[in-house]
Amino acid sequence: MKTEALDAVDLGLLHALQVDGRAPFSRIAEVLSVSDRTVARRFARLATTGAVRVTGVADSGRTGTAEWVVRLRVRPHRADALAHALAVRPDTAWVTVLSSGAEIVCVFRTAAAEPAPLPALARHSDVLGVDAQRLVRHLTRRRWHGRTSALDTDQVSALHAELPIDGGPIALTDLDRRMLPRLAADGRASYPGLAGALGWSESAVRRRLDELRRARVLRFDVEVDAALLGYAFQCLLWLTVTPRHLAAVGAALIEDPEIAFAGATTGPHNIIAVAICRDVDAVFDYVVERVGALPGVERLDTAPVTRYAKRAAPALTAR
Repeated sequence: MKTEALDAVDLGLLHALQVDGRAPFSRIAEVLSVSDRTVARRFARLATTGAVRVTGVADSGRTGTAEWVVRLRVRPHRADALAHALAVRPDTAWVTVLSSGAEIVCVFRTAAAEPAPLPALARHSDVLGVDAQRLVRHLTRRRWHGRTSALDTDQVSALHAELPIDGGPIALTDLDRRMLPRLAADGRASYPGLAGALGWSESAVRRRLDELRRARVLRFDVEVDAALLGYAFQCLLWLTVTPRHLAAVGAALIEDPEIAFAGATTGPHNIIAVAICRDVDAVFDYVVERVGALPGVERLDTAPVTRYAKRAAPALTAR
């Protein structure tokens, strides 16, 4: 799809799904002042063309898993094949090709006490170097500005799911372990469809999904190509920040509309971030005038995103 193909209704629909990925089309239609049929038709068009995908994302901190940011130097002519192989693995949550295929960065999710699967990666003939650091804290808890600027405050409030938050501990059940992967693949999967696929009653599935959302174990995200929204340049930032400035730099970054994600990691670069800008000039200005000027930033490395092989949703096996 071309950028100009997205009109105000499309942008409002994307924002609405970012607020609540499972919001009924009737509620979204009321907020957007259009018909239910229009919303359903627009979503079908965006979904079938691959422009948008709603995915259920499990919170690693609430499910007892560790996240490892693994940076691979690879043979450029083999980067796409290797990225695809990583993307179809169930233990990867994010796979990105950088610098025209010179690098791949991925996030592995493992049991809390387990390391990232580095030995097998290091032995791969197309991998020239491996670096792995533990992601110790997600700094961003809000949605990227580019996907959440179409609706006003009242419209957003009308879309919020009316689920009381239960911050208590929760233990994953067999139903959860079977349901979460299906919601990762399709966050808007119907309750009857989930019940039939899982062999549980519809009421049990509905009740458990609500419990997972209230416990903040499960949230819903919208995958959409930033270029469709007019943002043509994305890059990863690795920051080395003095320890006493780390919290302040992290707090400053997450207020910037250019930052889609920021996290604190182990290693010499102790913050990783994803910046999304209109063009290469905009990212230059942002890096030089904003990030580079923050007190405590000792070093800043950047790498342009060539493509995403996997974001949060499971990758399709076909290439």
